[in-house]
Amino acid sequence: MFPKGVLRRLNVVNGMRTLSQSQKSDYIKAVKCLQFLPSKGNITEAKTRFDDFQATHITLADEVHLVGQFLPWHRLLLHIYETALHDECGYRGTSPYWDWTLDVGKGLESFAGSPIFDPIYGFGGNGEDIPGYNGQFHNLSEIPGWTPGTGGGCVKDGPFAHYNLSLGPGTSVTNHCIQRAFTPAFFSAITPAQVAITLKKPNFELFRIELEGTPVTSAVKIHDGGHFAVNGEMSNRYSSPGDPLFYLHHASLDRVWWKWQQADLDVRLYQISGRSSVDPPFQNVTLDFQLKSEGLSPLVPLRKVMDTRNEYLCYEYV
Repeated sequence: MFPKGVLRRLNVVNGMRTLSQSQKSDYIKAVKCLQFLPSKGNITEAKTRFDDFQATHITLADEVHLVGQFLPWHRLLLHIYETALHDECGYRGTSPYWDWTLDVGKGLESFAGSPIFDPIYGFGGNGEDIPGYNGQFHNLSEIPGWTPGTGGGCVKDGPFAHYNLSLGPGTSVTNHCIQRAFTPAFFSAITPAQVAITLKKPNFELFRIELEGTPVTSAVKIHDGGHFAVNGEMSNRYSSPGDPLFYLHHASLDRVWWKWQQADLDVRLYQISGRSSVDPPFQNVTLDFQLKSEGLSPLVPLRKVMDTRNEYLCYEYV
């Protein structure tokens, strides 16, 4: 918490759909600013500041998924990204989240019609239709309800329709557009009911596994569900931050974690568990574990990102 006697207003993080048109425009403008600022050169292949964040995720993906630090590390990445939007691009708002539970009630029609995909005040919509597109999943055609031809190509409209990425897909280094392929087969993983199931988990270990999903769980959960529902670049474990939606999706996941913590602060605020690496030798993650970001910031002890209301992070969700 804040030092005694120090008053500081917490940033209130809102859902993207609740922002005014000018607030949405300001956020989009700041993201586009990062896409045109030159890279700080921490990773050779990165060309822009936006690339710097994607490159860090690509480099560290195998170290920050399926481990105890999954949620704290992504919370840190969101904080560093928001700081760059503020300090380097003059953004004065907070990083919004995308509440996908509001968009999946009526299938593809309600999902594609979400304000998040608005071509002017949102992130643009689906990719160009490619019949038979399988995205990152070679077995999509085996999933009940999957419809071929629902996107797969370059994003057709909106502020990122003509933006080319320098990195990805995956760990490759290629110049390519942002691709999306809305996939209704995964909408059931990001419903209010699934969020409620996640929030009912009694301890952090069960909570983080339920939230992150495959391959630890046999079924897709809210983390991979949000990625796979958008598909295209977003569905790639490594290069998904190439789609600016990545940050709003992970802010929504961070909000779920925040709500789980808020339900029992005395027990849950600093509760952490899980292996700190995917491969042996295994050690359990602790509050003293150092979170790295490949030069985006100095090492940060994990305990520093457990309380969103502390002076380092200074935010809460609505």
